[in-house]
Order: sequence, then C-alpha cells, then structure tokens
Amino acid sequence: MVKNLQDTTTLHNGVKMPWFGLGVFKVEEGPELVNAVKYAIKHGYRSIDTAAIYQNEAGVGQAIREGIEEAGISREDLFITSKVWNSDLGYESTLAAYETSLNKLGLDYLDLYLIHWPVEGKYKDAWRALETLYKEGKVRAIGVSNFQVHHLEDLLKDAEIKPMINQVEYHPRLTQLEVKTFCQDNGIQLEAWSPLMQGQLLDQPVLKDIANKYNKTVPQVILRWDLQNGVVTIPKSTKEHRIVENANIFDFELTNEDMELINSLNQNLRVGPDPDNFDF
Repeated sequence: MVKNLQDTTTLHNGVKMPWFGLGVFKVEEGPELVNAVKYAIKHGYRSIDTAAIYQNEAGVGQAIREGIEEAGISREDLFITSKVWNSDLGYESTLAAYETSLNKLGLDYLDLYLIHWPVEGKYKDAWRALETLYKEGKVRAIGVSNFQVHHLEDLLKDAEIKPMINQVEYHPRLTQLEVKTFCQDNGIQLEAWSPLMQGQLLDQPVLKDIANKYNKTVPQVILRWDLQNGVVTIPKSTKEHRIVENANIFDFELTNEDMELINSLNQNLRVGPDPDNFDF
C-alpha cells in the first residue's frame, strides 16, 4: 500500500518515481501557476508534470527554484516531467524540443520526458530521439502518453528501450483495462491524467456514498482508487487548500468491494481526445 506522499514506484530501469504529483495542464504563466507549484512543494509533493504545449514551463521552472529554496530541499528531491508536442515529433526536432523545454525550465536534466500523442508516422523517430537523450544521460526516464495497445505494440517492434511510463486519461468512467493490463504485463508504469474527469464525477451517487463511508471527499476517493489500482496520478489544482486535500489520502484504504464498485462505473467515456482519432 502507498503510505505517504513521498512513496515511490520503481520504474523498470530502477528509477524511483513518486506515486502522486501535481499536474499543471492549462495553468497559464503567472503568479497563480508559480504559487500552485510552490504550494505543492511546500506541502510535500515531489513530482511536477508539465508539457511544452502547456506553455508554462518557464513559470514551473521559476516555482521549482523558489520552492526548493523555501522548502530546504534540493533539485534531486524532485521528479520533473515534460512532454514533446506533436509538431516537434521527429528525430532532430525532438532533440531540439527537449533542449528548448530544458532551457525554459532552467534545469540541467529532466526526470521524465514523454511523447505527448501517438502521431502516426512520427512517433518512432521521436522515440529514437528519446532513446538518445536517455543513453546520453540527459533524462532519467523516457515514456509515452496517450498510447493505446496497438501503438505500444508497434513502438516495441523497433524500440531499443522499452517505455518506462504510459500516461493516459484514466478515471472511473475510463478505466482503460486493456491498456492497463498490457502495461502491467510489459513492465510499463501506467500514469493517470485527468484522474478527476475535470470535476464531472463529483455528484456521482456511488462515489458520494463511498466518500461518506470514509468521511472523505469524492476526489479523495478517486485518487485513492488510482493508487490502489497501481496507477501513478497527477491531479491538477491551483488552490492551496485543494492541493493539500488531494494529498490527504494516505490515512484510509478502500475495500475490495469498494474498488470493484468504482471499477464498474467504467463507460469508456473520454473528456480528452481519442488517441486513435485526433487532429491537432
């Protein structure tokens, strides 16, 4: 059982990654972003997830520098993730995109770098670039995002290095069982984005009943469900009290019956794009 906010999972290359972190999707550059990341670090979060397309890497970098100083920790205590965007997929362009992200963040290395979407005909060249970055010691772990089973199977045909992470939309309405099983069978750690379905599950009766049973909120129940399913999770918030509340999930454990009840809410329903049918 994951027992605290600093608990880690060991990726297949031996790198330890926190089970829980902060996502900053759609948080614009500015004080709100900087404060959110600093709140997270202050309250014990050690994993921060951004991406080139979020256009907030500079603010995240500023918050990291200020946050570690105020918290009295070091850069090595944090696990920082970014992602290469679709327009930069390709061998040389991905290498260049990595350096751009690193410069914006003001960091010497990333802990995890991901291919953001499986753009057909492009992700294999991008993966070769990630393998190069990894071999050169510029990033501690590499992975993919939004890859379905057939994308992973295709990638693994030619990959020298297996992805350490597959970050996908994952919540009680989209349990991605096929992807989850494939990743487990192949030593790829599954990670959830939009774990709270952008707030669409707050009034779901089954989740409300379970939350009342444990004297917890619906988001806390969902995030606990993620962890008990062996899924790394990165909820997004900019409010300090919510950042604290989201992480207050280590003092209870859902029963097997509750886990199955939540699993049964699956409807294969997405709030984000379909990885097999997206155009951006």
